[in-house]
Amino acid sequence: MDRFELRRQDFSLDENQEAVREAFAEFFAKESPTSVVRAAEPLGYDEALWSKLLGMGVATMSLPASQGGDDATLVDLVLIAGEYGRSLSPVPLISHVAATRLLSRAGAPTEILDAASHDERIFTLAPQPVAAGRPQLVPDAAIAPCVIALADGRLALYAAAAPGPHVPNQGCTPLAWWQPDHRSEQYELATGSGAAELFAEAVREWKLLMAAALVEMTQSALGIAVEFAKTRETLGVPIGTLQGVAFPLTEVAIAVAGGRNLVRKAAWTAQYEPGARPELALMAFNHAVRTATYGTTTSAHMQGGLGFTVEADASLYFLRAKGWSALAGDPAADLAGIGAQLTGAVAQS
Repeated sequence: MDRFELRRQDFSLDENQEAVREAFAEFFAKESPTSVVRAAEPLGYDEALWSKLLGMGVATMSLPASQGGDDATLVDLVLIAGEYGRSLSPVPLISHVAATRLLSRAGAPTEILDAASHDERIFTLAPQPVAAGRPQLVPDAAIAPCVIALADGRLALYAAAAPGPHVPNQGCTPLAWWQPDHRSEQYELATGSGAAELFAEAVREWKLLMAAALVEMTQSALGIAVEFAKTRETLGVPIGTLQGVAFPLTEVAIAVAGGRNLVRKAAWTAQYEPGARPELALMAFNHAVRTATYGTTTSAHMQGGLGFTVEADASLYFLRAKGWSALAGDPAADLAGIGAQLTGAVAQS
């Protein structure tokens, strides 16, 4: 069997990938416990934590070596995003990484790429094409003065003097309304069809990284519920022995395993066969959204009234599963795009 054909069906990690995952798992476990997550509410940003993460090279590692990066792959990035999701870390990791990679692909000047890679200035991506006169909610725009957006067939970087005002949301993320401002410094990255393609690829990468975060977020919520089910008793037996408890937890575990495999498959395909299966990233995101919503709800239910209190860690995961899933708009809107891509592929074959 061709090694690429085999790799399409193999979701295991090699030694280097496992080392990357373990390094960031250790970092987030140490630096971002739930006490740090709660302390960062409601804005959802810890500047000191972000500075430490930048020191680990998270903004540069996926860039080409010719641009000062480490040639890390999308598979590496989804592993890091997964650990970020497990810890609910209050940092703009996904937006900043997706924006930095877009700047690299668009051939942005060195000074701009350096600012995104090494400075503590935060960059983000407007997830929808700009509609004239209509602001949109942009992830991390309440802490990111630099926004990349597609407007009137132009992909451009807008650099304002300050981020926008925070819009409170149940996911406790630095969400803000944003629209192009003629007073903002602009740098044109691309025009025409090239701009649209670069933008679409960046949005897919953002959704793929967010899918990884949502899947592993669900894994953490599942772990809380399982530990509770192992120690809580009713009528003299652990509640985990009851079908009404064990079966839903098993369903969540199956959904997480499937979502994790789909995320890795989408990342591998995008890295080594770019353009071959663009729908995979959107499929992974849609599956992750549904898995996170169901899984974190199940986790809260398993703990009865305790699970829905603000003091319970399960509520942290429940609220962020809801909030993070909607940052780029309605996740169901991707279904039409997935269907069009799949039917188009069938028609061509």
